[in-house]
Parts: sequence; C-alpha cells; structure tokens
Amino acid sequence: MKKMLVILILILVLPTFASAAAVKTYQVTGPVLEVTDTSIVVQKGKDRWELARDKDTNVGGDLKVGDKVTIEYRMTATKVEVKQSKKAEAKETKKPAAKQETKPAVPAPR
Repeated sequence: MKKMLVILILILVLPTFASAAAVKTYQVTGPVLEVTDTSIVVQKGKDRWELARDKDTNVGGDLKVGDKVTIEYRMTATKVEVKQSKKAEAKETKKPAAKQETKPAVPAPR
C-alpha cells in the first residue's frame, strides 16, 4: 500500500517539476526569403523575421528559398543591463547620515 502511494505521488509531482524547467517555445510560419549557415529569414505577413541557427538546428528536408516553413524557436537572453529605478535612486539620496557616538563630558579634575 505504501509503495502504491509513493508511486502515485511521484506520478502527480514529477510533471510539475518538468514543466517548471521547460522554456516556452514559439512558432513562426511563412515563406523562406534567405538561407545561410547561420540564419533563416522568413516573411510573416509584412514583417521579415530573421532567426539564428547553428549546427544543432534540426532541419527536416532540403531547406531553400521559397519553401513554406514553420520554425519553432525559443527566446533566450544574451545580455541584461540593469539600471536603477528612480525610486531606488531617490532612496539612496535620502539616506540619513550615520549617527556619531557622543561621549559624555568628563568633568575637569579639581
């Protein structure tokens, strides 16, 4: 009975972890305008989409200009530049100066 319960829990929990780690994929469909070793250019409506490709890109068939294709892709960040918000900058400028410790006055000797 315990073994069955453990298996049931694993069946319910493991897909949750797998989907959390998966990166969302997108698709673009249209005629191919250009093909190179490093990119594929597709016409989508009035827009021209240029997608990078490498040796690991899986191409099913002989890809050439004019072919209608559906390309599956992922968005991946290549650089992130962080800039402080105006609120964070305002908080930094309003920081109070550090309090200095004051020592009690020592009475003069008599």
